[in-house]
Amino acid sequence: MEVERVQALSHGGLHELPAQFIRLPHERPENSKAVEGVTVPVISFSQPHDVVVEEIFKACSEWGFFLLTDHEIEPSLIGRLKEVGEEFFKLPQKEKESYANDPSTGSFEGYGTKMTRNLDEKVEWVDYYFHFMSPPSRVNLDIWTKNPPSYRGVTEEYNGELLKITNKLLELLSEGLGLEGKVLKSCLGGDGIELEMKINMYPPCPQPQLALGVEPHTDMSALTLLVPNDVPGLQVWKDDNWVAVDYLPNALFVHIGDQIEVLSNGKYKSVLHRSLVSKERMRMSWAVFVVPPHETVIGPLPELIDEKNPAKYSTKTYAEYRYRKFNKIPQ
Repeated sequence: MEVERVQALSHGGLHELPAQFIRLPHERPENSKAVEGVTVPVISFSQPHDVVVEEIFKACSEWGFFLLTDHEIEPSLIGRLKEVGEEFFKLPQKEKESYANDPSTGSFEGYGTKMTRNLDEKVEWVDYYFHFMSPPSRVNLDIWTKNPPSYRGVTEEYNGELLKITNKLLELLSEGLGLEGKVLKSCLGGDGIELEMKINMYPPCPQPQLALGVEPHTDMSALTLLVPNDVPGLQVWKDDNWVAVDYLPNALFVHIGDQIEVLSNGKYKSVLHRSLVSKERMRMSWAVFVVPPHETVIGPLPELIDEKNPAKYSTKTYAEYRYRKFNKIPQ
């Protein structure tokens, strides 16, 4: 089945958006502008340990989101990661299609478009490239692009760095809840935790005020660790307003996902966010989803529940959670 790619539509010289991309009036960026003068939290890993624990707790309980600086990933590695991702989307269409996925079979790995369709069949202005990075047992190198040739080496190096940061963040988040550092990682599958790479490519859009790159959603992951290119577009929901996230070179954008919200019994918030698009420029982001293995049972941590704080969420496997989220069935 041939899929119409957004990149091909954009390059075809469109002057008006096809109807399936035009959002309902209340969803359009022109009718739901971001609030002025509010900025998201920025946290540096170079601060004393106790300060970092406190700042992360505050950001994740109030926002579910922060920008992480001084995280020790070399700027040159982030630069190479962006370079190889951009190169993939510049490949001839036929070559990209050789990595195409087939969501109808339940497999999202590979090159794709329209990852989710909402109920009124509006679609998002984005193409993507998605694959597992970790653990090795989940990696299918046939899905990893052979061009540019450096894609594999750069992605494996980035994966190693993100595993270290994931471990550190989960420790800090555990400590913020008054728990031992290893608790959250252990509940999410320990060394079986999976890292999924999703490169989002939002081509120039003829009518960006009517479209969305990604509609408002929370991530079903435990954490999402993202780097964007320098074209702004990400917005997070806070106090009944959209807040625009400015580009900060080499910062890691940290999103709390649904699994951490459930484990923390709501102390940490899974951040509602969306992505806008640009008329003149291509926007890209490299999102890494930190997820538990499918069979992992996730529910509020017993240590956080008592008579005054009853469980706010049901307990289920991540596979069940994922199925319900994809099919818009209440959790």
